[in-house]
Amino acid sequence: MEHRQPLLLMQGIQKSFSGVPALQDARLSVEPGEVHALIGQNGAGKSTLIKLLTGAYRRDAGSVMFRGKEVAFASPQAAQAGGISTIYQEVNLVGYRSVTENIFLGRELGWGPFLDWRRMNAQAQEVLARFKVRVDVTSPLMSHSVAVQQMVAIARAVSFKSQLVIMDEPTSSLDDREVETLFGVIRQLKAQGVSVVFVSHRLDELYAVCDRVTIMRDGRTVAEQPMAEVSKLQLVARMLGKDTSELRQEGETAFVRGRATSGETLLEARGLHTGTVLQEADFQVRAGEIVGLAGLLGSGRTEAARAVFGADPLLGGEVHMEQQPVKFGSPRDAIRAGLGFCSEDRKIEGIIPDLSVRENLTLALLPALSRGGIVDSRRQAEIVDRFIARLGIKTAGPDQKIRELSGGNQQKVLLARWLCMNPKLLILDEPTRGIDVGAKGEIQALLSELAREGLGVLMISSELEELAEGADLVVVMRDGRSIRELPREALSQDAIMDAMAHGAPGGPSAALPGAPA
Repeated sequence: MEHRQPLLLMQGIQKSFSGVPALQDARLSVEPGEVHALIGQNGAGKSTLIKLLTGAYRRDAGSVMFRGKEVAFASPQAAQAGGISTIYQEVNLVGYRSVTENIFLGRELGWGPFLDWRRMNAQAQEVLARFKVRVDVTSPLMSHSVAVQQMVAIARAVSFKSQLVIMDEPTSSLDDREVETLFGVIRQLKAQGVSVVFVSHRLDELYAVCDRVTIMRDGRTVAEQPMAEVSKLQLVARMLGKDTSELRQEGETAFVRGRATSGETLLEARGLHTGTVLQEADFQVRAGEIVGLAGLLGSGRTEAARAVFGADPLLGGEVHMEQQPVKFGSPRDAIRAGLGFCSEDRKIEGIIPDLSVRENLTLALLPALSRGGIVDSRRQAEIVDRFIARLGIKTAGPDQKIRELSGGNQQKVLLARWLCMNPKLLILDEPTRGIDVGAKGEIQALLSELAREGLGVLMISSELEELAEGADLVVVMRDGRSIRELPREALSQDAIMDAMAHGAPGGPSAALPGAPA
């Protein structure tokens, strides 16, 4: 067999932050025209390796060869000019600028007041058409859904005609139809000789589109082999550093069924209406109960959660908290009533990147920790240390900037932010989005533990398996309405999908609180 020189070869890569090793002898080899999976738990070093390649970080040791030459890009812009485009999990564009401006950012056609808008708008529409996205390209990016924004980011990266495209969790905001469209584009790129590094925690996606896989653990590359030669169980075992027999014993999910009987009703929502996506949402959550909200993108799941939390104004409907009618004028009112809310978008609505783990974790608790504007640092430190230990947050210390943590550990800090407030009800929007199987299992186990202790949980998830295995009850939404309620004994992925496709408000299976019979 003829030996081809790799398009990309990274060897002996080392990187430390504040004296704590993030990468130790990591390596990555990508062939021309190959779709290569890069996987590992959160904190395994995947993102750090990508940032070293693209010039966001400087490596401490090791070599990087690209197209047969040693490279050390000074910035992501330099890497882009050198033939490497990167798509990040969190949309890394400018929301107030138009779709066209985002696609052409930094490489506009024309100059100053003489930009060729007609040509740029036409080309933006053309590149988006490859992804079956048809939007007004002159409208602000922020006016579109997260899924559309993600497709714009992908289209921008592909339009650079790079030789290597790095996709970091590109499907985390996309529905099944959009994922299949993306896979079609990836196959087109491969046919054109373009290589793709594909980072995903969704194992089915790896087998659908990838040729080979590199597995990382604790900052090291632990395996590299063809996808066809490794099973899902073997992938997970190597990511976690366990053998397959251990994983079979532990099971595929960390959710614990058979919790204590749910207690009194904590929250009841009836006929919620915001005048936009949300039309008529009904659901309730009891103490010690995990209630799932299911539905396709645009079904109103997030809007329902935001309305309950006071983040979006209600035009109609009622919210009761512990049997009493409430009207939250703002999230502050909801927090005072005992609610917490982890948003879907960690980067924009969750973390404050340049603040420390300590500051991010205790952000909502600061009023209780302060007297006369002075924070009780001793009490703050005790709380931070306790929750770092309880949630297993991997960090160099409480003063490490949260942006330096992996996505899974950032999510744990956000969970800790609300848990330290001792909430009665926790609303979680895609709590395991973009998180590896190890961190996902830890968060799922924590949710079960909290429910056993009496916490009510309202969980939005696009992963039907997660809802079917972990929820006590699932409310299915479509077109801004609650259309069916599935109790635990009726829960399965097939039942949820059937309800999403065929359920109807007021139908024979719709036993919703406050809904018409």
